[in-house]
Amino acid sequence: MSFRGTSQGVARSSSRFQQKVHRGKNETMKHLCGRILLSAFLVALPSLSFAQSASTASAPSLIVNTDKGPVRGKISDGVLEFKGIPYAAPPVGKLRWELPQPVKPWQKTLDATEFRNGCPQVSRYGLTEAGYNEDCLFLNVAVPLENHPSATRRPVIVWIYGGVFVGGSSSLYPLGHMAKSGNAIVVSMNYRLGVFGFMAHPDFAPDWNGMYGIEDQRAALRWVQRNIARFGGDPHNVTIAGESAGAASACMHVISPGETTGLFQRAIIQSGGCVHHLRTVQEASKVGEKVAALVGCPDGPTAVSCMRSKPVKQLLEAATKVAGSDVMTYVPTAGTKAIPLQGAEAFRTGKFVHVPIINGADTYELLLFLAYDIKAGHPVTAENYMAHLKALYGDKAERVAEKYPVSAYPTPAQALGTVMSDFIPSNGLNSCIDLEAAKLASKWVPVYEFEFADPAAPPVTEDPGFAMGAVHSSELPYFFPHFSNTSKLDGPDLAAGSQHLAGQMMDYWTSFAATGKPVAPGSPDWKKFQSPKDVIRFEPGKVGLFDADAAHNCRFWHELYPSILQ
Repeated sequence: MSFRGTSQGVARSSSRFQQKVHRGKNETMKHLCGRILLSAFLVALPSLSFAQSASTASAPSLIVNTDKGPVRGKISDGVLEFKGIPYAAPPVGKLRWELPQPVKPWQKTLDATEFRNGCPQVSRYGLTEAGYNEDCLFLNVAVPLENHPSATRRPVIVWIYGGVFVGGSSSLYPLGHMAKSGNAIVVSMNYRLGVFGFMAHPDFAPDWNGMYGIEDQRAALRWVQRNIARFGGDPHNVTIAGESAGAASACMHVISPGETTGLFQRAIIQSGGCVHHLRTVQEASKVGEKVAALVGCPDGPTAVSCMRSKPVKQLLEAATKVAGSDVMTYVPTAGTKAIPLQGAEAFRTGKFVHVPIINGADTYELLLFLAYDIKAGHPVTAENYMAHLKALYGDKAERVAEKYPVSAYPTPAQALGTVMSDFIPSNGLNSCIDLEAAKLASKWVPVYEFEFADPAAPPVTEDPGFAMGAVHSSELPYFFPHFSNTSKLDGPDLAAGSQHLAGQMMDYWTSFAATGKPVAPGSPDWKKFQSPKDVIRFEPGKVGLFDADAAHNCRFWHELYPSILQ
């Protein structure tokens, strides 16, 4: 991930890789993208062939022969980028709500210089059609051209985007900065969303019911295993990483050893809620039945074929109507071959892929969603603060109000956002439950726990009328240039202290991807998690370990909810 602005260069090397962190003048690319300065020379990759001589006046193009056919990328700011490589057949017609199928081989060189369609989705402002199509199963590869160690294959980072499993696209995340900073091959993919990727139905194949988006991601990971060496990457040194639904997806792969063992060696989970309770297929299938009825496909042997005949827009409209205000309607399910166990049970019993994990969240995770609620016309005031607490905590609301008095916070919204971000029942996206996930997983594998806490983090939504600071997804601009999750903003600059913090975080992330241990030159040692005092806090000028349990009143919440994971 990356950021706008200037920063300091840091060189580091290891037995597996050499890398240089470049922090120079920032640059702009339309729609949330940015790139690092173009290198003055090109280094030939062992499995790449130049389509043109580097001495020609035009920028050289490079061609890689994948297992399905040749693809041509382009050089941009010292990175060879391949965009829109098909990794599975278009999931249309009879392949709608089926496992991803192999893409047909091609003979002519495929132009992989521009992003392809994102998957069908609904935006906050209405149906999103332009740039989205069911033929959307494409991936992107970024290959840094500087300091290429010709005898050593590079580590691979596979980024999975977030968006509550109903939105998002790989095109929103420019990969070049991470590739250059980490001297790594970075991959991202599109995957089916919402009604097409995460809707279950009684007549869908039982093993994968409602899990088509997750299976798309796994198809992309298998593509990496077959092809990434051709791009100079090491298929045996792969890190999966993501934020929000992308991080939750990474969790799904971690807790499904029968399906994903050998596809990756590490995982980075940013606000993933790994132990969030997933619905069963039976529960989720009720949603599918409602969608089918709305589009005129009643129960029976022809229901699925009937739905496959319906246009994308009609299905999106029906799915949106069924979901209403519930943003968690189309999400992964548990209890199938795709995901056998709930996250908490998998970590408790050790039945997951045993790989090192970076796991963590933002200080005020749920304040962002509260801001959305307020903007939708549901204010939080001193007068209704207790009513909100009663709705969330029932007969325990009085004790919560005593622990979190509204008068102790600048605004009632910040008071409620703090409460919710510390703990909320039946929601895995909060600090105390995130610590529980770390406790369970760390009994089996190395876990490195973090909290992003920059109070100067740029906003990820329009001004809600109060300071937000480190909320859900606010760390993304620290890794991806110009990132913003709203079209009304276009990558606000980071403050000087935040720029330096971004460099530190990138160092930790990319060294972990290369070696399995997060190290940032000149920054504090990040200890393996053994207790809540082993959590590293990312705040400008204050990076270091802190007691996350005490900071978020987790003992109080444990007393109030003894079975905190149930």
